[in-house]
Amino acid sequence: MKSRRFAGRSRQMLLMVLAAAGTLPGAGQAANDFDPASHPPVEQMIDQLSAQGLDRQALKRAMSDASHKQSIIDAISRPAEGRLSWEKYRDIFIQPSRVSAGVQFVIDHRQAMQRAEERYGVEPEVIAAIIGVETFYGRHKGSYRVIDSLSTLAFDYPRRADFFRKQLEAYLTLTLQQDLDPLSLKGSYAGAMGYPQFIPTSYQAYAVDFDNDGVRDLWHEPVDAIGSVANYLAEHGWQHGQPVMIPAQASGTPDDGISFNAVSAPDQPVSRFEKMGITPERSLAGDTRVMPLALDFEDGHKRYAFGLNNFYVITRYNHSHLYAAAVTTLAERIHAELNQDD
Repeated sequence: MKSRRFAGRSRQMLLMVLAAAGTLPGAGQAANDFDPASHPPVEQMIDQLSAQGLDRQALKRAMSDASHKQSIIDAISRPAEGRLSWEKYRDIFIQPSRVSAGVQFVIDHRQAMQRAEERYGVEPEVIAAIIGVETFYGRHKGSYRVIDSLSTLAFDYPRRADFFRKQLEAYLTLTLQQDLDPLSLKGSYAGAMGYPQFIPTSYQAYAVDFDNDGVRDLWHEPVDAIGSVANYLAEHGWQHGQPVMIPAQASGTPDDGISFNAVSAPDQPVSRFEKMGITPERSLAGDTRVMPLALDFEDGHKRYAFGLNNFYVITRYNHSHLYAAAVTTLAERIHAELNQDD
């Protein structure tokens, strides 16, 4: 935030007192952290984007007001998927309140859900579960300014700077092209946005105007979010009506040579794992390609399962087996609630 000038000594003293107390807006952070005039990599990015037709002055205004946030670096350095057991991760997302809210979300948007299933071949409970895990059906879309998140990670997080530089460029492009204010939109610490928490490149590639009002709005329009999630999954190979994750039983201790919880495409036949003592709880053809899963609990035991093609598709949304297992479990429970009287 740019500082304002106040005339008179008394106002200067007031600013000093507020800053010392930490109550002045922006206190504790450097002003103009990404000002192009003093940050050559930012200036270079603006040169590239303006050469593609974006307004140079608008780009400069946006970047001059972006702020570095150490809390963003701290958050991305310790993601939940890397710290939690399946049991704890599951308990965050699979609660009765989230299941019942998911059922209501499907009911409230039944027409859009039906259109999405017809057009993209993705079941309503799966669409709802993605949005439910991401933002509790739009209740928690993120509190960070997207411009701050992406600028911080693009220029002050070397480990993934290239990725987030691409996301920042995409964000500036889509906001300026859609006449959105790049300084006011909020999202996650990683710059994910709206009901479905799309990153900017996913927004560009997969967001759809599903309510036909001429705007792809994932922040305010749940119908657009429904169509966009379905489109994303369809484009990544979702197969309608096919299983996602099948529980399995293990006899003894599974072979140490099995690579559990990999998020690569299923490429091993289930028959291979059956020979190693892991058997699916429902019948599968021996040549069915699967990925073996071992979901860990706090007491040390594991629950085994096989992920199929649709499980892998969910990991294209978030590259975590815990995430995909949570979405699958939530979708199953929403489906059961919706069909309990059938």
